[in-house]
Amino acid sequence: MWPRVVARAREMGVEFDAWQHGAGTLALGRRGDGKYASTVGGVVLSIPRQVGKTFFVALIVIALCTLFPGLTVLWTAHRTRTSTKTFTTFQGLVRSKKIAPFLATTANQGIRTANGEQEILFANGSLIMFGAREQGFGRGFDEVDVEVFDEAQILTERALEDMVAATNQSRFEAGALLFFMGTPPRPVDPGEEFSNRRRKALSGKTDNMVYIEFSADDDADPDDKEQWRKANPSFPHRTPLESMERMREQLTNDESFMREALGVWSKVQKRGVIPVDAWSDRFDEGSMAVDRLALGIEVGPDLESASVVLAGQRADGDWHVEIDETRSGAAWLVAYVQDILKANPQLVGVAGDVGGPLKALTEERGGRWFLKGTQVRVHAPKVVELGAACSHLLDGVVTGWLHHIGQPQLDTAVQVAGKRALGDTGMWVFSRKTAVADITSVQAAALGLWLAQNGKASIRAGRSSSGRQAVVL
Repeated sequence: MWPRVVARAREMGVEFDAWQHGAGTLALGRRGDGKYASTVGGVVLSIPRQVGKTFFVALIVIALCTLFPGLTVLWTAHRTRTSTKTFTTFQGLVRSKKIAPFLATTANQGIRTANGEQEILFANGSLIMFGAREQGFGRGFDEVDVEVFDEAQILTERALEDMVAATNQSRFEAGALLFFMGTPPRPVDPGEEFSNRRRKALSGKTDNMVYIEFSADDDADPDDKEQWRKANPSFPHRTPLESMERMREQLTNDESFMREALGVWSKVQKRGVIPVDAWSDRFDEGSMAVDRLALGIEVGPDLESASVVLAGQRADGDWHVEIDETRSGAAWLVAYVQDILKANPQLVGVAGDVGGPLKALTEERGGRWFLKGTQVRVHAPKVVELGAACSHLLDGVVTGWLHHIGQPQLDTAVQVAGKRALGDTGMWVFSRKTAVADITSVQAAALGLWLAQNGKASIRAGRSSSGRQAVVL
């Protein structure tokens, strides 16, 4: 299919670079039966920033839309901001003198932005729709021929469940096509799906996927310009020297520069103590705590982050945890918790580990702990109780009585939260030291669950045995 795309792009005034010819030949290669060789496994592109992968895939999509009437394309990014930026880029492309004649002859020249819908419609009925996965875009579609997962390093199983099935009824002669394009995931990114595809490709155990990775050597000197050329085939003729130098100057952390600018993956992908598959199975979009409501709070090392998690019992007797708030820094935490308790007197209370970084925000009075300068009591578990709380949360995930609503920050914390043994007791707690991302949310979840199940119900709740109250967060 690639020669046809090249010919159409040439009509549109576009010439591809050498690396794009190589990648395009692979991405659009077909087997003897006429089907895309990658229609099952997809096209995975792990490519650094500033190379031109978005332009490359955009021109493929535009060319295919003009070549094949009625083609339907979904272009999705994790964030609304990224999706909107890409849509703006597409508008500039299709409004060019040589591409505009292919658009539908509508008042807006085939470009729709009304009612929050971002679409490009071609005269032959082909359509490109844009949206953000964080907003649920892609769910409910069918007969989709091409899906592009931008920011694939931030791609969850939940998003794939929403979108991949939309291609099952594709009518395109060569089969549906999925593009996964991104940079190597950061430690805080929910990058398991992107990482899984890389591991499968490098294992040599797949014959239905195109996997393309541009990267410098793992042990490269980040200032070696020959390594810049190796990682970025657009440097220096399309990506000028000053652009690379700007990234080097601004990304002061060598690991960040190696990842973002040179495409180098982290050598060690740490896994948490909670099984990811079991955690995924506990996802319940409609889960809600209605009784025994409590808050767990936790602060990261050096007060660099903090989380507030709600825990409680569901109507069916199972238990539930969800992030109420998680932010950088910790100065906001005290006032925030005060406001929640004021608005929700039915809460059992607040639990926190005063033996850790949270101690900086607490003070002891009469043998009890309080948030500094307030009357907010912090129920502080003993070490053995903290160990039991962590084990109990793990038990809830594995045996199935604990549920969550699929929040990315909590999902990431679960993926990377390791454990630290408590002496020779056989007990353990979640380890801050070994985690490669912020785990305050999963720590707070264990604390909140501990208090919800073991704390005394608030006498302020005013509940009868037959009634419940909602919590307002």
